Amino acid sequence: MKTVRLITLVFLFSLIGRAQESLENGFAYLENGKFEQAETFFKAYLDTNPENRTAQICYGRAVGLNGAPQKAKALFGGLLKTYPQDFEIAVNYNESLLWAGDYEAAKPLFEKLVADYPERFEAVLGYANTLSNLKEYKAALFWINKAIALAPENGSAKISRKYILLGYANAFVNAQNYTQGKALLQDIFTDFPEDKDVLLNLANLYLITKQVDNAKATYTRYATTPKDSITALNGIALAEHIGENEKAALQVAETAKAKVARFTDFELTERTYDRYVQALIWNRKFGKARKQIDSLAQVYPDRNWIYALKATLGLYTGDAKTSEENYNAILAKDSTSFDGNLGRANALFARDKILPAYKAAFQTLAIYEDQKDALGFIEKLNLLYTPSVEEHAAYTFDNGNNVAFYTNTTTDVPVSTKFRTRVSYFYRTTENTVTGNTANSHVVLAGLDYKLFPKTLLKTVVGFNNSRFLADTYTQPVLEAKLQLQPLKLQNLTLGYQREVQNFNADLIEREIVQNHYGLNYNLGTNFNLGWYTQLIHTEQSDANSRDLLFTSLYYTLFQKPALKLGVNYQYITFREQLPTVYFSPEQYRAVEVFADIHGNISEKTRYRASAATGLQKVEEDPNTTLFRAEAGLQHQFSKHLSADLYGKYSNIASATAAGFEFTEIGLKLKWLFTKKPVFYAKVGD
Repeated sequence: MKTVRLITLVFLFSLIGRAQESLENGFAYLENGKFEQAETFFKAYLDTNPENRTAQICYGRAVGLNGAPQKAKALFGGLLKTYPQDFEIAVNYNESLLWAGDYEAAKPLFEKLVADYPERFEAVLGYANTLSNLKEYKAALFWINKAIALAPENGSAKISRKYILLGYANAFVNAQNYTQGKALLQDIFTDFPEDKDVLLNLANLYLITKQVDNAKATYTRYATTPKDSITALNGIALAEHIGENEKAALQVAETAKAKVARFTDFELTERTYDRYVQALIWNRKFGKARKQIDSLAQVYPDRNWIYALKATLGLYTGDAKTSEENYNAILAKDSTSFDGNLGRANALFARDKILPAYKAAFQTLAIYEDQKDALGFIEKLNLLYTPSVEEHAAYTFDNGNNVAFYTNTTTDVPVSTKFRTRVSYFYRTTENTVTGNTANSHVVLAGLDYKLFPKTLLKTVVGFNNSRFLADTYTQPVLEAKLQLQPLKLQNLTLGYQREVQNFNADLIEREIVQNHYGLNYNLGTNFNLGWYTQLIHTEQSDANSRDLLFTSLYYTLFQKPALKLGVNYQYITFREQLPTVYFSPEQYRAVEVFADIHGNISEKTRYRASAATGLQKVEEDPNTTLFRAEAGLQHQFSKHLSADLYGKYSNIASATAAGFEFTEIGLKLKWLFTKKPVFYAKVGD
């Protein structure tokens, strides 16, 4: 490490003053980091002068710094037996432990050394560096300041302080104490104005905290040379991505790619092409990204960043299996890779393998303690499986003089990643303001969701509907079963059955109409923003009538952020028997509409959504009429465990209700996660 290498120069200069002139070439090798030549030089010198203490110390240092710290430790250990009270040999022995990475063993030895020699700069510096390597940054900073007080003009001690401050700042950043981390980084500018390492760390802090403009400004400060400007452009491209300006990110990445061609810097070229392909993926230019990855793989075979690009492309295109395979390839080469471990967790989550995803995230934290992204990933999983209670209240009115109020309370308790239980109570009261008819319904439901396989979910609901109309009352069972699965990539299929009782208005409640729905929903997505959704429902009713419904929608995602979707819908409904005086039941009903749907963020905690559709509808042989429907909502996250959703909607589409009326609804949803973590969380790590 750099802090260990610094001590080399300190001791070298202390030895030169007492050494023979014939050793100067060896000193030069050590000073310039040519440790192999230094080892050869001092070994040859000791062959003819075996008792020369200075040459023995220098040989031991050359051996240790040339990659054989255990051998150096043995050499200095032997010298200590010959010179038991020799400070320079003792401090070199301690330093050999640092070369070997045995910081725990070095710490008490340096503690004793600074106790015995409190004014010896080399001992204090070595102790500070030892503490730094043990990540005891507060104590390390205290001792490095003492070292600098002993030798104010010593440059190596100031460099040590720089790296101690970098490590200390990083510890605060990992603990999400960004203010303190930033302050420590800026302290380094006192000794090293506009230091490049500090600027990169500052820019990274701004990226983590999503201070995009500050990050870009810091990268601009970094770009003082042609090569550094490429590093800066790579960072600015990432900042633009974090700021959700994907087009700008790609433009900057393309500029960096063009500039890097002038240099033969292998590592910089890799980083630049890596960012360029990432920017292609961010902009959903998947075909071009795939071709670029294939081309780069020919030039840079078996490189982790190539595997990471393949994995990222897989996640964006719905091919999570390929992503997992590529993250596994990274981990096979480097089991401690952050990208490999957390990336694998994300791929497992995308494949609906929740427990393995948890374990992969915990493995990431075992290597990178308190890492923000890994903690955030675990929190995301926890929020999906934390028990909740939701209250949904709404008021509706229609042009048939019906008004209604309903409330639905649902408690959801996932008992494992495979089982989820749900209990709900629904109450609805309706009145016709012309006839004076009133009715109400009480529906109690209990549900169980069971994940048969990843991406395959069986949802079941049982309960009863108790309805009252004037003096009459009846109770009917309610049933529902759905099988949700993903037969192929980017495809979702739902097969379902539902038994329900019509309760939209008082007249329908009075008639006790039970409906048995048999349905199929199918959604096909693509990687070029086009999608197709189809719904087929056949309904058998207790009044001997039946209904067939077809709804199909072709849509295109115009923007990702905010998400803007445009499309066209077609709906067809037919009833076996026409009972227009009782409820909407045409022999043929057709509707064609165009629609737009948008949702996005107003702020970090507030989201909005809105949709509207208009078109033509035709009932039987009646003339075409215009249809319109719209919905808007606002959701606010008061805390991680409490959110509210206020919405309103209007529709005059004839099929929107069983009675065929246009209606308006205003509603409010409150959701509270009433435990801090999933009930099964303690067992996840077992």
